[in-house]
Amino acid sequence: MSGIFNDVMGKLSDLASASGLSQQVHSYLSQLLTPDTINTLVTQAEQAGLGDKVRSWIGDGHNLPISTDELRSLLSSQQVQAMVDKTGLPAATILPVLAHLLPEAVNTQTPQGTIPTKTA
Repeated sequence: MSGIFNDVMGKLSDLASASGLSQQVHSYLSQLLTPDTINTLVTQAEQAGLGDKVRSWIGDGHNLPISTDELRSLLSSQQVQAMVDKTGLPAATILPVLAHLLPEAVNTQTPQGTIPTKTA
């Protein structure tokens, strides 16, 4: 089953790149992933039982993947709606791409393996 999932994710990733969706989501993530929002994401992940996955993105080891369904359980309805409002795309389009891009985006924002502190 994972082979089929990987094929679908690969095709989705190719489509996202070709349509500019990947770039839109990357741009959105770079604005979204501040130390405060990463801390909030970790807290929400703990509450959703996904703390190990999200902490793997912050550490300097392998980034554990997250499924679209897991992402739905992690994010609040308001957070999903904010992404829909910001991009103009439906959640069914955004969430699979976000599930694919979020682990690396968080990893990039935490280069020392820790959540950076806010700068004044």
